[in-house]
Order: sequence, then C-alpha cells, then structure tokens
Amino acid sequence: MMYFSRLKTWTVLGVCLAGLLLCVPNIAPSPAGWIPWRTIHLGLDLRGGSYLLLEVDMNTVMKERLDSLGDGARQALRRAGVQRFVVSVQQPQRRLAVRVSDDGKQDAAMAALRELATTAAPGQRADLEFSTLPDGQIAITLSPLALKERAASAVAQSIEIVRRRIDGSGVTEPVIARQGDSRIIVQLPGIEDPNRIKELLGKTARMTFRLTDETANVTGAPPPGVDFLPLEGKGNQKVAVRRRVEVDGGNLTDARAGQNSQNGEWVVNFTFDQLGTRRFAEISRANVGHPFAIVLDDKVISAPVIREPITGGKGQISGSFTAASATDLAVLLRAGALPAPLTVVEERSVGPELGADAIRAGAIALAVGFVLVMVFMALFYGLFGWFANLALVVNLVMLAGVMSLLEATLTLPGMAGILLTLGMAVDANILVNERIREEVRNGRSPLNAMEVGFQRAFSTIIDSNATAFLSHVMLFAFGAGPVRGFAITITVGIATSMFTATMLARLFMVRWYISTRPTSLPV
Repeated sequence: MMYFSRLKTWTVLGVCLAGLLLCVPNIAPSPAGWIPWRTIHLGLDLRGGSYLLLEVDMNTVMKERLDSLGDGARQALRRAGVQRFVVSVQQPQRRLAVRVSDDGKQDAAMAALRELATTAAPGQRADLEFSTLPDGQIAITLSPLALKERAASAVAQSIEIVRRRIDGSGVTEPVIARQGDSRIIVQLPGIEDPNRIKELLGKTARMTFRLTDETANVTGAPPPGVDFLPLEGKGNQKVAVRRRVEVDGGNLTDARAGQNSQNGEWVVNFTFDQLGTRRFAEISRANVGHPFAIVLDDKVISAPVIREPITGGKGQISGSFTAASATDLAVLLRAGALPAPLTVVEERSVGPELGADAIRAGAIALAVGFVLVMVFMALFYGLFGWFANLALVVNLVMLAGVMSLLEATLTLPGMAGILLTLGMAVDANILVNERIREEVRNGRSPLNAMEVGFQRAFSTIIDSNATAFLSHVMLFAFGAGPVRGFAITITVGIATSMFTATMLARLFMVRWYISTRPTSLPV
C-alpha cells in the first residue's frame, strides 16, 4: 500500500496535471480555433434567461393518423372492387368505421383493409386492430401500445426539430430535454424575451406547393378538392388552393434568407432534392402562366405566376419580408416540419441580476465551507490534515476539469453538489487518519501504522463511496433538469475524491516519510 514506483508516481501527477489543463478553458480564451476548448456552462438560474415547457399535441398526432388511414382505406376498397361504402372517423374511440353496402363484398373489403396494417415501419408493431361492430360495420382501431410508440416517436422528432430551429436562430448553449411522455423542456440562457423563439417553436412549418383554382369564387362555399386559404399579410383576402399537394416541403434541402438583386426586397431562396427538382420541373412545365401557391401551415405566403419552367431545383419565395422574418422562415424550412403542434404550458424568465446574486451567494457558501473543512482537518490531524487539504484542492480542480470536459451545465443545485462533495471528499481522509492514529496507539511503528491504516480503511472507503455513487447514478437516470445537474456533480466528485484521497494523499505521506524518516507520526 505504501510503495510507489516511479511509473505510479508520475501517473498520479499526470492525472492531476490533466485536470488542471482541462480547467484552463474556463479562465482563458482559446488560442486557436482548431483546439477543442471546452468549458463549464452556467445554467439558467445562474446566467439568467428563459424557461419554456412545451407539450406535443397528441390529439393531432392521432387525428392525422386516422385521416391518413381513412384515405388509405378508401383507396384500398376501390382497388378491391368495392363500390358502395362509407368511411367515418370516430376520433374519441380512436377508430375508423367502414360500412360496406355491396352484397357479398364483406370478406373482400376486410382482406383489403387488413393490408393497411402492413404499412408499419420495420421493427414497429402494426398499429391497427380489426373487428366487426354489432351493426355490421368494420372497425379499424389504433392499438394503444402502437399509438404510444407513435407518440414517443413524435416527441423525439419534435425535440430534434426544436433543437435545429433554436440552433438556427443563433441562441447559444440551449438546454433541450424530454419530460414525461409528451413534454419538452427548453432552457435559453441569456434570452430574457423569448417571444421570437416561441413564435419559431409554435409553428408546425409544414410547407407545400399547390396549384390554385382560378375558376372558384372565394365568396361562396369551396368546391370539392379546394380550400380557401388566407393570403399572408393581405388581411381577409383568400386564395382558392387545390388540396392536392404537388410538391412537399420535405423535399427541400436548403433555405436561406437573401435580397432580390433587382428591387432589394428580402426573399427566401430554397433548393430541392433530386425528387423535388424533378417533380417541380414537371409541374411548372405543365402550368406555365398559372399561379402556384406556396402554403405554410394553411396560409398562402406567396402565389406567384409561373412564367417559365423551373428545372434547376431552385426557387424563391417573395413577399412582405423583413430581414428577421425572412431569416426565421428560412430557419423553419431548414429544420423541417413538426409532426404535431407545440403549446407553451409554462414560461419563466430569470433576470441576469438574479443570476449574479445566485453566483455570489453560491461562491460565498463554497468559500466558507472550504475554509471550515480545511481548518477542521488542520486542527484535528496536523500535518496529515494539511495533506488532506492539499488533496482537497486538487480534487476541486479535477472536478472542474472533468465537468469542463463534459461541457456540463452548472446550476444552483450543482453548486450545492460541489459543496457537498467537499464534505464527502474528506470522509476518506478522516477514516484513514483515524485508523493510523489507532494503530499508533497500539504501538505500531510509523511506517507499519500507515500501511495498516490504509489497508483497513480502504474497504470501508470503497463501500461507502460505491453506495453513494450508485444512488446518484439512479438520481441522474430518473431525475430531470437541475436534479440531474446535482447528481452528475456528485458522481464526478465521488470519482475524483476517491482518487485524491486514496492515491494523492497517500503519495504525499509516502514522499514525506521517505524524506524525513520520523520516529513518530504527527497525528
């Protein structure tokens, strides 16, 4: 236990030096762009900013699935030769009811409808259950388990799209995490007025390209297959737009804000992928001289007339854009459409003054706690207490270094975790010093007392830290938000304190013993 080879000594010192180097990015700017410069980020409660709790509208997810299922059922029945049928959506029951009026076509209709269940993605369970209602109708019900899988997929997709939109808006160091089955936490450090972000996140941003119906009268009822949609920025003016989607916004590969070279107006330039390019070329070639509506979330943002075939896969959206609105629209189109609308359930703002006060109070608490621990160790254990204090300083440096490497976010609970780590870090040193003191009283020689003291304290140190480590790992796994920040601070602190207490403090004792060869120990 008390023998340190040269390799072991340099390994311990190398780990301590690595921890110190990892702390440097927190106090110095990056010398070059290619050097990875990772720092600890301040959380919302320390830096100030905005907190949003968003909820994915699961009813919309279910409704869209039922509507899509209804269209698929109608097409399947027509292909099977069923002529007379009625398909109705029963949203509260999460099912589709199909009444077949053709005699002798019930079995053929059921066989055709069952094929719809094979459309589930590989690895997913079929989300349809088939049954016959008492009145003879065929019921197609969404399976609860499969619907839950679809909802989880919608939330995961929404989180990714929210992340892309926020990153594209220029907000730095956002925290985006899932909460429960259908909610998303968004923390925006440094953003005091989140209205622009809320507008970005509140839009589904599903863009489609559709032909207009130039014969429809928008003052009456819309004819079959046509919607009367409002024109963006034009008050109550509406445009007759065909429901058929000619090109989907999902085929966009890029969208950027820019200015028209002729009149200087802000526009959004977009680019299609290969499929979108081919489809856009076919539609524009067949409809020269006709308006082509660009629809975003059931609003027509532009309806330009096709002057010539557009075959290059590039286009331009013009309108009454400002620099900010053009940039926001480009961000929305690049990030993609949300699978369902998001609603703001909770909103909080933290001012930078409150964050500065929290940092000041936390720093004072850390300093006072650190000094009290050092005084206690020095008074009770003398020189060996000072070895423990030096190891404690290195432990804080290594803790900060590991958190910098992980680019962890420091919150008020995280600062409390650091303070708690200080107390836990000296527990191992107290166990060792008490054991050594006990062996000295039993008449052992200094070297033997140190050897036996470390041996007998080691298993206790391992047991106590292992149980604490596991409990905080569970806290991290099942907690959320600041609770996870607290847990990760403690778990990292346990790991670093184990190293400094059992390796670094022991190295100090060994080097002191070799250089002084004492006849008694200062405990």
